[in-house]
Amino acid sequence: MANEISVRYLGHACFEFNFNGTKVLLDPFITYNPLAKDIAVESIQPDYIFLSHGHEDHVADVAKIQSQSGATVAAIVETAGWVRQQGVPDDKVLEFNFGGTLSLPFGKVKMVYALHTNSTPDGGYGGVPCGFVFFTGDKKIYFAGDTALTYEMMLLEDLQLDWAFLPIGGHYTMDMYDAVKASAFINCKNIIGMHFDTFPPVTIDKDEAKSVFEKAQLDLHLLELGDSITL
Repeated sequence: MANEISVRYLGHACFEFNFNGTKVLLDPFITYNPLAKDIAVESIQPDYIFLSHGHEDHVADVAKIQSQSGATVAAIVETAGWVRQQGVPDDKVLEFNFGGTLSLPFGKVKMVYALHTNSTPDGGYGGVPCGFVFFTGDKKIYFAGDTALTYEMMLLEDLQLDWAFLPIGGHYTMDMYDAVKASAFINCKNIIGMHFDTFPPVTIDKDEAKSVFEKAQLDLHLLELGDSITL
């Protein structure tokens, strides 16, 4: 079977992967995203949902989407505990932690470090934020989650990543300049930007971002809302 991998951008840090027919949703924040008003939450039917951390702009729609789709939700232990409190059945929650790798029908997913903070929307303790590396078919894809620049990223250098999803908006995460450094740390040239333009503090100059990455000989993709690309 051909390895068919694509991703659709749903705004902020929310992406829907299609791994050979298995749909995997990352950090669902649509209903309260002012830029995502044209995305119908009711139409989203993932098989899996992965949460990088518990901040509302990454989990706001998880309970609704899980309920309508029956998706399995994967997150770090404490954030997974909050997911259960939202009414998600225990058998639909996968909790794991740093160093852990899930073996799933579409491939493997390893939890990796992110430098950020974490709490749940109700102010509870959400554990530690994280990122994920997806190993599916012949592709290796890094989803950084919300993170500042950190030397921990160098641990990914030898993976020979095909794609990396990096925050570039600054203020709450690393900015475009630190994201260029991060790209060098992880040794990946194909970058999809995220966590930008949603709110005033993370508004960026897209032309500047493209120029900064181009000067570093990196391929930056800034997807428009609802756009899909093949990975």
